[in-house]
Amino acid sequence: MPNDDAPPQTLTIDGASVHDIASLYAEINRVFMTGEDWQLGASLDALDDMLYGGYGALRGKAPVLVLWRDMHISRSALGIEATRAYYLDKLQHPQRFKPGPIRASLERLGQGGPTYFDLVLEVFAGHPNITLRAEDSLGQTRLE
Repeated sequence: MPNDDAPPQTLTIDGASVHDIASLYAEINRVFMTGEDWQLGASLDALDDMLYGGYGALRGKAPVLVLWRDMHISRSALGIEATRAYYLDKLQHPQRFKPGPIRASLERLGQGGPTYFDLVLEVFAGHPNITLRAEDSLGQTRLE
């Protein structure tokens, strides 16, 4: 029987390692996919599925604390320019992605809409067993 008083598992994302979308997923794989012989692809849907647990570092619905060190670096790296490039790349593959919703996302981005970083935070927020906390490189909690 699990101990409800046990502290949550703690995982740490190194935000300084994130300089684009590909490196975000490399860091996600390093942290979450331990012990697996496959890697998570660069996909928000895949990230969402992985956070439900069942493999890698997440086994089930146990509470997890994710410390995102140097989150401000990741926020900058996954900002407007990275997000625009992400959507423009999707437009190059109309057989895989519907252009209408992609163009609408680009328009929203131009009006202050969510960046890729914001979308990642939304995915994490959809998992109530996971607490996400920003920290600086000295381990001090930051307000992001």
